[in-house]
Amino acid sequence: MVLCGFAITGFTVTVTCDIVTRMLSRPWLWLQEVTMTFFIYGIFFGTAAATRRNDHLYLAAIAESLHGRKRLMLEIFARLVVLGVALCFVWFGTLNTLDGGFKSLRMPSMTPLASLYVAIPLCGLLIALFTLEQIVNGWKNGFEDAT
Repeated sequence: MVLCGFAITGFTVTVTCDIVTRMLSRPWLWLQEVTMTFFIYGIFFGTAAATRRNDHLYLAAIAESLHGRKRLMLEIFARLVVLGVALCFVWFGTLNTLDGGFKSLRMPSMTPLASLYVAIPLCGLLIALFTLEQIVNGWKNGFEDAT
């Protein structure tokens, strides 16, 4: 949550600075790169935070209508699907970062695009961690009060 808040705050501040510097006819061109970086990281960290809080990717209506073993199985199945997607984020995001991320550069800073691509496997790791946490907590305590 803190990382998401930091990224969105950074995005807001850099957009404001970009607007002000352009109105003063002295644009800071590097601000667009920083803004894009904050935006991308904010999206991916926000996805992980929403996964942890069950605010996203959740079949609430179906799960709430079930009780006992049926609910446990559905909840675990749903989280295993999310875990599978998270592991795909990690695997393919890492491949993308290592394969093409260091070959292409962002202008004008000449930083590799890998600095943006690395947000994908980081997001996957966080989602996987939070999903495993939910599975363990649900297995121990049940999912009845988790929604």
